[in-house]
Amino acid sequence: MNNQTRCFWCTADPEYTAYHDTEWGQPCYDEHKLFEMLLLEGFQAGLSWITVLKKRARYRQVLFDFDPQKIATMSDEYIEILMQDEQIIRNRLKLKAARKNAQAWLKLNNPVSIIWSFVGGSPQINHFKAHTEIPVMTKSSQEMSKALKKMGFSFVGPTICYAYMQAIGMVMDHTTDCFMYQRCVDKAVV
Repeated sequence: MNNQTRCFWCTADPEYTAYHDTEWGQPCYDEHKLFEMLLLEGFQAGLSWITVLKKRARYRQVLFDFDPQKIATMSDEYIEILMQDEQIIRNRLKLKAARKNAQAWLKLNNPVSIIWSFVGGSPQINHFKAHTEIPVMTKSSQEMSKALKKMGFSFVGPTICYAYMQAIGMVMDHTTDCFMYQRCVDKAVV
């Protein structure tokens, strides 16, 4: 599988390759996974995705396997403890945003439907030939950002929301030369 053509951003790093081949761009309707990815995209702001991906296992440990109930009640003291953990991105604003976002998530009735509503409930299939055609935000990601902020979320700007939409397969942005392109198209057309 290593000789396969992949999206331009996917390096030869085995963790990155596995993420590209098994997660990115594939429709996800699992509430727990949707919450995890929302927080991880927030942690990624201003950094490369590989940085977050390499720290995901540690985030799962220190953020209670992304349990929104537990994250919502993290104390300021616990956040200060996390600020000493070199295995995560030590950013106080992002850690506090994780707590705030967990609190907002818990207030949602049917978060899966709410998240997916920004693309009408089913994946938007794009047919980009080159990575230069892929936008960093869209009208849908701007609408999602505005709505999530209104619901109490933070670190959910339109660019973060678009990256989130790509990651969870709301939009399928594998380029047409990528071997995953057709696989994701087939999965999306159920």
